[in-house]
This record gives sequence, C-alpha cells and structure tokens, in this order.
Amino acid sequence: MTINRRHFLGALAGTAASLALPRQALQAQEAEPELPGGTFWGTVPVADADAPMVQGEPVAIARSGILPLIPRALAALDKHSAVIAVRDKIGIVDFSQPSRQARFHIVDLVGGTASTPLLVAHGKGSDPANCGMAQHFSNLVDSEASSRGSYVTGELYYGKHGRSRRLIGLDPDNDRALERGIVIHAASYVSPAVVAAQGRVGRSQGCFAVNPREITQVLETLGPGRLLFATS
Repeated sequence: MTINRRHFLGALAGTAASLALPRQALQAQEAEPELPGGTFWGTVPVADADAPMVQGEPVAIARSGILPLIPRALAALDKHSAVIAVRDKIGIVDFSQPSRQARFHIVDLVGGTASTPLLVAHGKGSDPANCGMAQHFSNLVDSEASSRGSYVTGELYYGKHGRSRRLIGLDPDNDRALERGIVIHAASYVSPAVVAAQGRVGRSQGCFAVNPREITQVLETLGPGRLLFATS
C-alpha cells in the first residue's frame, strides 16, 4: 500500500497533539536557567545527581554520558515542534560509537533521567567492511545504509521482524525513511552474546534494530509522535 507522507504527517501531528503533556507540566520550573538547544530544556527538572547508580535503572542526565548530545537533540525537538508534539521522552542514537557499545539512549525530559543505553544496529551500507563502525550514511533507496537526522515515531505494525514501529524522517538526510521502510524492530543479531562472539552486533538494512528482549521497552516508551534523533 502506498503511504502519502504529507497526509500521514498531518494525521500524526493531530494524534501527537492529543497526547501532549499538559501545558502547566511543561511550564514547571520556569526559573531554571536555559541551556543551549531550545526553550524546552528550561522546563526539565534535574534528577538527584548524588543518588547512587543502580544497574538497569535510569540515571540523571548529567551522569549518563549523553549530556553532550542533549542540546542538539533539543534543538531538533524545537525545530520540528509542529510535528513532534509529545515532548516527554526522546530517543538518541549515537552512531559515533561502535556497534559493540550500547548507544541507543531513551531520555526522560520531564524526570531529567536517561535509561540504561541499549545496543542498536546500523545499516550494511554504512559499514560495508563490517568493522562495527558506521562510516557512511545515505538517504537513497536500496542503499541499506543508516541515515542521520530527526525522525518522528509512527504507528506500530507487525512485519517480518514481529512488532515494529514506523519512522518518518523529517530532515533532508532522512526524509525517505518511510519510502525505504526504515523502522525500529527486533533482531537476533543484536545482543550481548553476539558482541561477545564477534566484537560487534550484526548489521541491518538501515533500520534501528535492537535486542528482542528490549523491543517492548523501546516501542512502548517511544510511542507515536516522539523524537528519535540519530547523530554521529
């Protein structure tokens, strides 16, 4: 079935608006200083930076290692605010890290915390030598490469990889994502066991493939109308 991207984005924006946080919640702590990357950061409470770290539990953004990428992600959130109306949680994928590293971060902007990072694959076309590093990026159909940029999360569906979520690219570097079938899905080649065996996870065809044990967490936390920001 052919998907009309403009119609889909319009419908998604309406859905996202109905899911958006109450305005008064987003205006909390207005007196907090604003950091680079957009006005939304000023509304985010900072989690207790002195709290002990517990494996598997969220940690304060300042202690998570993802802090340097937050301003860029927030700038993307503001830039695409007409489409991304649900601003409580965002996903950040850092393709500058090798695939053996957990580089998929889910950030709770309201709570000021980041999840334990997850393993995620990059595309074969981004790593033709299969060295574990994404070295090339492409928006071309059949490139099997990853694309950088801002995505808005779309609908759930069941495909050949099971339960998956569609992604709509919002930037010139990734605006063919829907046409290319770039989605979030599970894959058996993404796991700590695969990393232990070969020093890297497997490669996708450009999709954000995650560990099957973590797919439910990702799909439910990054529901429709939220930002997924991929960078390198």
